[in-house]
Amino acid sequence: MNALFIIVLGWGLAGAAISTVIGQVIAAVVPLVYYARENDSLLRIIRPVFPFRAILKVCTNGISELMTTISSSFVSVLYNLQLIRLAGEDGVAAYGVIMYVYYIFFAVFLGYSLGIAPVIGYNHGAKNSPELKNIFRKSLKVVGVSSIGITLLAVALAGPIAWIYVRYDAALFELSRRAFLLYSLSFLICGFNIFGSAFFTALNNGLISAIISFSRTLLFQTLVIFTLPVFWGIDGVWLSVSTAEFLALFVTVSLFIFMRKRYHYV
Repeated sequence: MNALFIIVLGWGLAGAAISTVIGQVIAAVVPLVYYARENDSLLRIIRPVFPFRAILKVCTNGISELMTTISSSFVSVLYNLQLIRLAGEDGVAAYGVIMYVYYIFFAVFLGYSLGIAPVIGYNHGAKNSPELKNIFRKSLKVVGVSSIGITLLAVALAGPIAWIYVRYDAALFELSRRAFLLYSLSFLICGFNIFGSAFFTALNNGLISAIISFSRTLLFQTLVIFTLPVFWGIDGVWLSVSTAEFLALFVTVSLFIFMRKRYHYV
C-alpha cells in the first residue's frame, strides 16, 4: 500500500500517512467484525463489565512499562540536545544510526523476558517455589550468555552497520562506528535489568518493577548524560547508557536479594 500511494500515485509523505491510517483501520475493523458474529473460536464480543479493583491492579502492575515508554522519549530528547551541543548534526545522525539497530539487539532481551513472564506468573500463582527457583536460575544463565553473545556480535558489526547507513561521509562513518562500539557495552548489562523488571511484573509487584524501570531508563540516564560528557566529551554521551545500566544493575540485584524471602525464587 505504501508503494501504491507513494510511488505509483505519487502522493509522497501524505501517501505514507494515508497508508498507515488505512492499515490501522483494517487491522481494527476486520477482527471486530469477526468477533462480533458467531464464530468457531471461544472469543465473543459481549456486554462489558468493569471490575474496577482488578482494572486498577492491572494498571498499577503495568506502571513499569508506562515509565519505560515515557522515559525513552524524554531521554532521547536529552541525548539529542547534548549531541547537538557537542558534535552538531553529525552527532544526531550517528545517534540515529544507533537507534536504527539498537532495538534489534535489545529485542532479544525484551522478547525473552516477556515470553517467560507468563510462566513465572503461573508458577507464582500455583505457589510452585521449586519451579520458580528453577526458572529464575535458568533465566539468569540465558540472559548472561545472551548478553556476552549479543555484545560480541554488536562490536563485530559496528563497522558494517555504520557503512550501510553513512558510508557517504568518512568522518560521520568513523563517528558512528565508534559510537556504536561504545554503546554496545550496554548489552552486557541491560538484559539483567530488563529481566528484573519483567520478573517482578510477572510476580504482580508493579512497584518494584517500576523502580527498576525508573532507575535504568530515567533517573540514572538523566544523571549521567549531563555528567559524563563533562569529563569525556562526545564519548561520555555514548557511554551514558552503559553507565546507567550498570548503576541500575545495583538496584536490580539489591531488589532480588531484598525480595527473595517474600517470593522464594532463590
